[in-house]
Amino acid sequence: MTHKELLAHYREQVEGALEQSQNAYPGHGLYEPCRYLMSIGGKRLRPSMVLAAAGAFGADPAKALHAAVAVETFHNFTLMHDDIMDKAPLRRGMPTVHEKWNDNTAILSGDAMFVQAYDALAKSDTASLPALLRLFNQTAREVCEGQQLDMEFEQRNDVSIDEYLEMIRLKTSVLLAAALQMGAIIAGAEEAQQKAVYDYGIHVGLAFQLQDDYLDAFGDPETFGKQVGGDILADKKTFLYLSALQFSDHGQRKALDGWLGQAHDPIAKVDAVRSIFLATGADNALKEELSHHYRAALTNLEQLNVVDDSRGLFRYLAQLVGERAV
Repeated sequence: MTHKELLAHYREQVEGALEQSQNAYPGHGLYEPCRYLMSIGGKRLRPSMVLAAAGAFGADPAKALHAAVAVETFHNFTLMHDDIMDKAPLRRGMPTVHEKWNDNTAILSGDAMFVQAYDALAKSDTASLPALLRLFNQTAREVCEGQQLDMEFEQRNDVSIDEYLEMIRLKTSVLLAAALQMGAIIAGAEEAQQKAVYDYGIHVGLAFQLQDDYLDAFGDPETFGKQVGGDILADKKTFLYLSALQFSDHGQRKALDGWLGQAHDPIAKVDAVRSIFLATGADNALKEELSHHYRAALTNLEQLNVVDDSRGLFRYLAQLVGERAV
């Protein structure tokens, strides 16, 4: 089985488990938006990595399905709430929950999904459950911390690139890293191996989010699945924006400052800011940072003692991230 086929196999297992999990709840009222969001797709990358890591360290991946469902359900809970805060109209090319219903429904249904995640995790093997809960709780806190920083950055004009990278580590990378470590925990891997696979996930997650920044500015809306230019319209301090500030001349900086808070002509705003990103070389700076994390992820891979060609599967995953946008 090729790496692509194996990931597809894991995703198929995850989809079945997610459907079974959602079917355990009513299909109306509070739970209808949960089913809607889970049904409109997604790469299922994080839950697939729970299964992949379990298998890589010698366990039957099926033992990790409950943890995989917990990870993906939690991820979608964060998306439901993030979309409200970002006022995002689209998610995976479909109306966001708060657009299809309303903000209050999206808040409550998101809360329900958070509880559903714990319901799923609680079904894991009792021997690994305490460690899984500690990691899951730590990760949940960190994701919330990252989202809080993201919101705070919108009100600050002195955000550094290092601060931004720490924010996306918390908001995005730690969940992918935790997914991998959960699989390792379930397989009974040594702590050093758990750390190595976690660190691999951190670097892959950082690379993934950096590419998401790139796609938000320069992606094709047909394939990106979200509103292109959404970060620009929301005045988010992304890696592209912060790099453009760092490399801009007086005129470019004045132009960037002039677009902050402007909402009367969104098309003109996105086009103008994207042009400054290109003129300052911010896009190239992002690609260099992404390459750094890709290489760091491969270094972590060399530390793993895994079965068969599992290291090749993780290398393939890192390559997928590298091919996703740039």
